[in-house]
Amino acid sequence: MPIRVVRLGSPREAGEGLRLGTVRRPPRGVRKEDYARRDYFDVWVPELAPSAPLIKWALSEPFTPARWARFTRKYRQEMSAPLAQRLLQLLAGLSSTADLSVGCYCADPSRCHRLVLGDLLEESGAGVFR
Repeated sequence: MPIRVVRLGSPREAGEGLRLGTVRRPPRGVRKEDYARRDYFDVWVPELAPSAPLIKWALSEPFTPARWARFTRKYRQEMSAPLAQRLLQLLAGLSSTADLSVGCYCADPSRCHRLVLGDLLEESGAGVFR
């Protein structure tokens, strides 16, 4: 079953399964017990989000093709750490038997780490539905 890549807070689609929030911070102003009910996420997995310094750098200026390439390189480097690699392999393995989705808050999926995360999941052996 492919892992869906979604925008957190968007309405859930049929077959989406367990929604993982791959973001550094939970949604502001939302009680913890309401994250799933309000379509943010069922499980928070900040270990698959870009680091706080990388997010700060990314948000400091608009993306250009060169800045996006640099962001992608840096995020891939962070995701090469052993913990991130184990999580990617775990999700890839689970995706063969369970419906899963991963997501972020960004409005533009073409300039969001979830685009790169989808690629990393594919490289780890998961099918990915975008």
